[in-house]
Amino acid sequence: MTTRRRFTGEFKARVALEALRGDKTVQEIGSKHKVHPNQVSTWKRQAIEGLGEVFSNGADRERDLHAKIGQLMVERDFLAGGLKR
Repeated sequence: MTTRRRFTGEFKARVALEALRGDKTVQEIGSKHKVHPNQVSTWKRQAIEGLGEVFSNGADRERDLHAKIGQLMVERDFLAGGLKR
């Protein structure tokens, strides 16, 4: 029986950065780090998609959390009103 390997975030970032540089092919990077090329491509895509969050100041996330809190409070108040009847 084989066990699944677990990779640290630092390792994934290092491999994704190497893939983003474009010096080597995905296959070369995968064989160098003993990782399947599909995994290298996935980490590369995740790095590109998450790049915007690195430069955001957190205001968007805070705004979303405030909206969610407001929604939950309205739902709670509505349900509490139904129980009082």
